[in-house]
Amino acid sequence: MQTSEKSLLLSGLLLLSLASSATHAAWQSVGKVDTAKQASNTLTVSTNDGAQVQLSMTTPDVVRVRMTQGAAFDADFSYALEQQHAAIGLHVEEDPVTGAITLHADKGEGARVIVQRRPRLSITVYDAQGRVVVGDDLARPMAYDPETGAVEVSKKRSARELYYGFGEKALPLSRHQQYMTMWNSDTPYYPPGLDPLYQTIPFFIALGEGTSYGIFFDNTYRSYFDMGKTDPARYTFGAGGGELNYYVFTGGAERSPANVLRDYTDLTGRGSLPPLWALGYQQSRYSYTPDARVREIAQTFRSKQIPADTIYLDIDYMDGFRIFTWSKQGFPQPEKLIGQLRGEGFHVVTIVDPGIKVDESFAIYRDGRDHAMYTRDAQGNELHAAVWPGACAFPDFTNPQSRAWFGSLYSKFLDQGVAGFWNDMNEPATFPPSNPDESLLTHDPGKTFPLDAQHNGDGLAGNHARYHNVYGMQMARATFEGLHKLRAQNRPFVLTRAGYAGVQRYAAVWTGDNVASWEHLALTIPMLTNLSVSGVPLVGADVGGYAGSPSGELYARWLQAAALTPLFRTHAEIHAKDREPWSYGVRFERINRATIELRYRLLPYIYTLFAQNETNGRPVLRPLWFDYPTDARTLQLDDEFLLGHDLLVAPVVKGGATRRRVYFPNGDAWLDWRDGQRYEGGTSADVSAPIERLPLFLRAGAIIPSQPVIQHTGQTMSTPLTLIVALGADGIGSVYQDAGEGYAYRQGDSRTTRLELHVNELALQIPAASGFQRFAFVEFLGLKSAPKQVSADGNVLSGIAFDRNSKRLRVALPDENVHTVSIQK
Repeated sequence: MQTSEKSLLLSGLLLLSLASSATHAAWQSVGKVDTAKQASNTLTVSTNDGAQVQLSMTTPDVVRVRMTQGAAFDADFSYALEQQHAAIGLHVEEDPVTGAITLHADKGEGARVIVQRRPRLSITVYDAQGRVVVGDDLARPMAYDPETGAVEVSKKRSARELYYGFGEKALPLSRHQQYMTMWNSDTPYYPPGLDPLYQTIPFFIALGEGTSYGIFFDNTYRSYFDMGKTDPARYTFGAGGGELNYYVFTGGAERSPANVLRDYTDLTGRGSLPPLWALGYQQSRYSYTPDARVREIAQTFRSKQIPADTIYLDIDYMDGFRIFTWSKQGFPQPEKLIGQLRGEGFHVVTIVDPGIKVDESFAIYRDGRDHAMYTRDAQGNELHAAVWPGACAFPDFTNPQSRAWFGSLYSKFLDQGVAGFWNDMNEPATFPPSNPDESLLTHDPGKTFPLDAQHNGDGLAGNHARYHNVYGMQMARATFEGLHKLRAQNRPFVLTRAGYAGVQRYAAVWTGDNVASWEHLALTIPMLTNLSVSGVPLVGADVGGYAGSPSGELYARWLQAAALTPLFRTHAEIHAKDREPWSYGVRFERINRATIELRYRLLPYIYTLFAQNETNGRPVLRPLWFDYPTDARTLQLDDEFLLGHDLLVAPVVKGGATRRRVYFPNGDAWLDWRDGQRYEGGTSADVSAPIERLPLFLRAGAIIPSQPVIQHTGQTMSTPLTLIVALGADGIGSVYQDAGEGYAYRQGDSRTTRLELHVNELALQIPAASGFQRFAFVEFLGLKSAPKQVSADGNVLSGIAFDRNSKRLRVALPDENVHTVSIQK
């Protein structure tokens, strides 16, 4: 048996042992309701077993439930919430015969909640139409374990209800009949099915018979979700400590996934627009060193005219892995290097780990020690553990003073020109003991802090068992807030490996140390789409797989699959072969250049999607079911995705394939990006997919902004915009524009162009404004032949070009004052 197999076997045995322990814990039902009192927009019920349960509503469509086994609740504090949401007014009434309690918003709209008193407390949520959204399962009632502090609840489920979200899981698209653990873990080279991984987002969207709801279990302890695996009649979630504190999102009158995600991100926040440069192509490896190698990489991108915006520096740029230092041998003049790269249109992102080397000669360590900024062990001493620099101390990121101190450390690197920061190893990850028998476990307990380590908890002191899952998120927060304070005029770019619900307010997320295999390429689609519907818009996976060396074919296909995902980064481990777009010979260099060029052509559309996400929470990257929840064929389709509402992407994820089967969701027709061929919704087709081609389709009626190929986003403002119009249905669209950096857009320094297509006429409402990319062309897709004439505001245009092979008609706009462009066939 190989070491990796032993590791997985031992991990499985450990999980079974933990599950067995939970099964035999002294669980106690909350019992029947004794008293019920309404106060301050909250209904509090006490049970005959001494539990307290609170019910409230944050909106008419969002219900909150809290349960504690003691006489009083904890302070109402959450790292997940953007701000504490006040409960709205409630109307509460009691049935004089059954004693059942009904509550709803005091204005009468929205969800209704019915609390049954006997034979034991149960809670059922209904929508405004009186349909059951979700209800407790009396066979497994709300319960707690007075010995361990564990809490749990079970909900009834229908046989056809599916579940999505849960953050980062190496699982199929739908998580029904899966058992999942929420515990941030350092899991390099994870195989499909391994759980848990790096991120904890205990939120999911349920979908059954076309209607949705969501649940967010806001508990930072190790938690779990059994989504019908143990018993298909119910799902169960709980945690090893803390309160049973969860929200039910009913999805409003439409019961739609979009409404559920909107309400969840209203609660947990949305990220501000990323800087435009962060949406360009990013190149990384462990490690580009010395500085001459970094220059060589940058110069090769420019000489070969392969667009790129970002180069990453991994841990070898540092002096002995001490954070915020530079290797004197490898990077003797970092400011000069970064300045040269900036002059060529590159932004530099450096890695920053939480471990600070215990070294009396290291000023940062001494300063943190002298000001008590570090996590403490159970005895109150400075916690030390081994990571890359050796013995390290670790800031207590749950302490606001520690966050502010750590955030201030970025000042020097910002002054030197570093543009963004990559927080790694922040699960937190530590090196396990050297005993080989102890290091076989994938989820080795020695790979993180002891559970009895002590944290400030923003004034709610607690142990690491309570705060482990938020450590990485709070590091990202310290980074984001520090950067914002130091450079208020810029939008911070932070990339984090670990996080908790709400991490989207601070950072982008990637899927950690994946593997160079076709299996992992296919896995990226369900992983990233589920992260997206967990509220995190800026997500990506290491192109080519971090571990190992992909073939030219695998790398080219992975690059295609990733080109239209939000975060577009190649990364590789230290021993991997060279993995740049030109590393596989002239043929693959040409293919890979075209793939990256496609990304840059569509940046105006991608940027518009991020602006919309900040407003309404709709994900940039979407599984097909998100926009087509009533189409049963989309519900478990995990090898296609939507970019916004208008682009359908069907990557090739199997080696040697030159064709693939594509399903087109029911409700819209779709046009092939390459040649305009039309496919009806609700049908499947075998499409040609030679190695040079990413199967890509536009929704009929879509209006997509695009631009010419540029080498980096610094060239954006000087390039004209082209609107690509997919004929064959009426449609509406918009284009968002701002400076691509800073926060002036929040004071109105932006413009949004409204577009509407009716049959063969495009209506444009372009606000008169300067300083933005100009609208210069319209390109109609889907024509079988050249039209008789094209007019703008009734005036016949000349100089139009029709390409019969691509079925595209290109029309130059006279100026931005045009209101209509019409085609006469």
